[in-house]
Amino acid sequence: MASKHITSRDNGVFKQLKKLVDSTRERRSTGQTVLDGAHLVAAYIEAFGEPELLIFAEGDCTEDVVELLDRFENAEKMMLPPAMFAEVSPVATPTGLLALVATPEIAPPVKPQFALLLENIQDPGNLGGMLRSAAAAGVEVAYLSEGCADAWSPKTLRGGQGAHFMLPIVERADLLQIMSSFAGQTLATVMQGEPLYSLDLTGPVAFLIGNEGAGLSEALVSVANHHVAIPMPGKMESLNAAAAAAICLFERVRQTS
Repeated sequence: MASKHITSRDNGVFKQLKKLVDSTRERRSTGQTVLDGAHLVAAYIEAFGEPELLIFAEGDCTEDVVELLDRFENAEKMMLPPAMFAEVSPVATPTGLLALVATPEIAPPVKPQFALLLENIQDPGNLGGMLRSAAAAGVEVAYLSEGCADAWSPKTLRGGQGAHFMLPIVERADLLQIMSSFAGQTLATVMQGEPLYSLDLTGPVAFLIGNEGAGLSEALVSVANHHVAIPMPGKMESLNAAAAAAICLFERVRQTS
């Protein structure tokens, strides 16, 4: 397998990879991001084809990494010493494979029937998990407010497990404007509200999920059609935001299946 063997930290591509892993601004300005791990790279390839660059660790390739590298033997590849690979890997225990890709753009439907609106979700892992649930539930578009974590950061991508490659994601969205133009029910998740399971969710639905600690802003809650609560017979005060999102989305799936 032909590849460039890079051993200098002064290499321009190596420096750029580090910037992309660390900086939201760099990812947005270049329209690129870095994928970590064979599973995520394979999911991207299935949806969009060959990545711009495959990066792997010298002498540290698992069977699934070797299989991907062999499958795309004509793709541009870069081999790094393990220590340098660890510097650009976004995880504490490197997987042995990264890919440099153009940030995918999937156009949302003009009139979505099933949407997820996320306000100020700040934990990348939570955000990735929500996007994964949304893709699994058949959500047609996810709208993210300005205060959300970067959808295309390596940690969010890892949490999404490939959801980013099948779900239209609109970042820095004006959620109030989205709600005003949505042709269906807008449901704000709150601690005290109508029981989720009592609502008819068979028509067009947009669920609103708020910040992990503060919940939804009053501005969004005040204009939602319904204030929805998930019944919790146990003694816990609240649910993890990603868990709440999954429950709401799949209740809609249950009602429409």
